[in-house]
Amino acid sequence: MSKIVNKLLAVMAIMLLVTACNDEVSRPAVLNCPMEGDPLYNANSKSAEFQQLLNDYIKKGLPGAILLVKDSTGFFIGSAGMADIRENIPMQVCHISKIASVTKFMLGAAIMRLQEKGTLSLDDLISKYIPSEKLKKISNGNQPITIRNLMNHTTGFYEVIEDQGFYLQVLNDPAKHWSADDLLKYVYNREAMFDFRPADTAGYSNTNYLLLSMIVESVTGMPHTVTMHEEVFAPLSLNDTYYFWHDPLPESGVVQGYYDLYNNGNLENLTQWNTGSGNGYGGVYSTVWDMYKFIDALFVQKTLLSQSSLDQMLVFHPDIESRKLLGVACFKDFIDIGDPEKDYAWGHRGRDLSYSADLFYFPEHGTSMAFIVNYGTDGDSPLGPVFLEMRDKIARLIVRD
Repeated sequence: MSKIVNKLLAVMAIMLLVTACNDEVSRPAVLNCPMEGDPLYNANSKSAEFQQLLNDYIKKGLPGAILLVKDSTGFFIGSAGMADIRENIPMQVCHISKIASVTKFMLGAAIMRLQEKGTLSLDDLISKYIPSEKLKKISNGNQPITIRNLMNHTTGFYEVIEDQGFYLQVLNDPAKHWSADDLLKYVYNREAMFDFRPADTAGYSNTNYLLLSMIVESVTGMPHTVTMHEEVFAPLSLNDTYYFWHDPLPESGVVQGYYDLYNNGNLENLTQWNTGSGNGYGGVYSTVWDMYKFIDALFVQKTLLSQSSLDQMLVFHPDIESRKLLGVACFKDFIDIGDPEKDYAWGHRGRDLSYSADLFYFPEHGTSMAFIVNYGTDGDSPLGPVFLEMRDKIARLIVRD
C-alpha cells in the first residue's frame, strides 16, 4: 500500500491524535504446531541457510518472520522472532498473519474461475456491472475499461489509499469496517493517475480491486466473500485462511502487527488498524502452509485454473514498477536479482500498515516460496530496507545452484 505510513504520520503530526480501538484481532497463543520438529519440513538442502537468514534479520530488528520454501529437495518451513512482543509469544510456523495484497492474487483466481464457468468475461466492459452514476464520478470512468484492465492495473484509476481524507478517517476510526461505497467516496472526482492508455501505461491501484469486488457481487448476486470461499478457499481446503472482516478470526494464533510509527526505534502495535480490509484489495489472513497450497495448486499441480486462464494471467505489461511487471492479478517479480531469463518469479506481494507477505513461484527453478513478516514495510522507516534486503537474499538463495 504505497505511501500509507508516511501520510498517516503527516496527518498525526497535524492532529496530534491517535484513537484507541477495540481488540477485534485477538492476541496469539503458543500453538501445538505439528510441523515444528517434523523432519519432513526441514528436508530442503538449504534449510540451515534459510533459518540462518531468518535469525539474522530478526537480530536486525524485524519483529517476526515465517518462511516456507519447497523445491525438488523438499520443504523448509521455519520461523524466528516474536508473534506478540508484549506477551513474549514466539513466532511459530502455524501462526496466522494478515497477507495484505496477496488477497488480490486470490480474488483474481476466483474471477478467472468465474470466466471459465461463463459467468463473466475479462473482456466485458465494467460499465456492464458498475452503475453509471458511480463510474461518471471516477476519472477515466467514461473510458471503455474492461475487467482485464482492472486486473492488470491499466485503468489509471485514482489510488484510494493515497487520499488524505481516507487517512483522516482511518485515524478517527482505526477499526472501521469499510464498505465499497465508503471507500469510493475517496475516489470520486479525484484526478486519474494517468490517461487510459492500456497498451503503453500501467500503474498499481487498489481501487481496481475494490471495483472488482463490486463486479463479482453484481454478477453473482452474492457478497464477494462467498465467491472467495467457493472458488478458492473451499476447493483447496484452505482451513486456516480467513477473509476479514467478513470472517471472524480465530481466538488465538493470529500474530500481532507492528510498525516504527514515529521513526524512533520503538515498534508500535497497529494490529487493530484497518486500511479497508474486506473490499477485494486486502483482508485475507492465512498461514504459509495455506499460501503454499494455493500457489502449488495454481502453478504446479494446475488444478485450480485451466492452462488458458494461466496463460492470460501471465501476460505482463512492459512497464517496470517497483522492480516488477504487472500481469492479470499476478506479478513477475525478482526480475533483477540474477539472470532475468530464469531467476524471476510469478506471484504477488502483500504490504499493509503493520504486515507484509510474499507468495511466489520460481518456474525455472521449480520452487515455491511463502513469506510472512509482522511488520509494515511500505513506508519510510529504518526497517523497510532491512525487509527488502532480506527478501532479496531469500530469492537469491532460492535461485542459487
